Amino acid sequence: MKQPEIDYWITCMLETFSNVSDLNITVGKGLQVESSGELTTVPVVPEVTELTPFQAEVFALNLIGGDPRLLEDLVTTGSCDLSYWLGNKARFRVNIFKQKNHLTTILRKLETTIPSIEKLGLPPIFHKMGEEKNGLILVTGATGSGKSTTLAALLNQINEEKSIHVVTLEDPVEFVHPHKKATFNQRELGNDYDSFPTGLRAALRQAPKVILVGEMRDRETMEIGLSAAETGHLVVSTLHTVDAGQTINRILGMFDQEEQPQIRHRLADTIRYIVCQRLLPKIGGGRVAALEILGMNLRINDIILNGESEGKTINDVITNSRAFGMQAFDQHILELFQEGLISEETAFAYCSQRNVLSQEMDILKRKKGEKTSAIEGLSIDWRDDESTEENKTDNADDQA
Repeated sequence: MKQPEIDYWITCMLETFSNVSDLNITVGKGLQVESSGELTTVPVVPEVTELTPFQAEVFALNLIGGDPRLLEDLVTTGSCDLSYWLGNKARFRVNIFKQKNHLTTILRKLETTIPSIEKLGLPPIFHKMGEEKNGLILVTGATGSGKSTTLAALLNQINEEKSIHVVTLEDPVEFVHPHKKATFNQRELGNDYDSFPTGLRAALRQAPKVILVGEMRDRETMEIGLSAAETGHLVVSTLHTVDAGQTINRILGMFDQEEQPQIRHRLADTIRYIVCQRLLPKIGGGRVAALEILGMNLRINDIILNGESEGKTINDVITNSRAFGMQAFDQHILELFQEGLISEETAFAYCSQRNVLSQEMDILKRKKGEKTSAIEGLSIDWRDDESTEENKTDNADDQA
């Protein structure tokens, strides 16, 4: 099995559907692609019904290409990350990992076109994010929720409007930004620097105005990122958290208990926005992003400093701050349902507070004149009640 055969497999997998997001090479299964959130087997010639351990290993090692760092990572940690170009057709972010003494390869297709805020349908407040001069902007969500795409759109906005120096630290480089107004230097983990803390320390000496950190993976990276945000840089990065409240708690959890009061003050001074996103299946196919957006105000500042309490939570503040561009997940999910983009079942499956969404759904249905319950035929039998009262009166008269 040689490189041309591997590229043939990848090409066939890409051309099966128009919206392929991931390619899956797993022993015991055929060649699979993920499209609209579902895995589908791809036919090739000659037919591959079940990948053998040898085929999966040769596929992975061809992508690694003998790179000693990647081979060492695979042996010592059980996985490695790299990027792969399929000629001029496509780029991939690749993860190769061990399982049951076999190798599995997952290729995430990277878009070659830089998305814009308008094309992604992101709220107008993203334009304000691009105007920030310093501080910390975090985009959070599960793996595959589109965090990198959202950040690429934000950096593209900066690229079109500001003549500044932007340094990115990525694993691997996903979107290749051309030089427009801004000057971009994009560094890839392993090829250009050995760890995020090392790359971030070096970035502080490279005179950037904006620093993109692919992921805040550990305490050291977060601490340097906070320092960079405090010293006049705009730092944008990602975390694997499900909402804004959990994002604050995750950051605090990176530090010892006695350090947390100081970290709370640093976060209150540096955080500008936290964007959390979930990808929801659309009616008719495809996916759409639901966003929670937190911006800083006095109430959020107070919660970060002193913690949440009864009746004073981050979700409450976000829900009541629509006028300032903030929005909660359930508010956006309800909008997507109103626009006919998602089904009612999807809305409830991905919401944060099911009882609150249910109440809002009922209000929306009543406005449309739709039923809010499947129960029918309930009524109060007033006649029986009146008859009972009359009988009571008659009995009292008889007794008298």
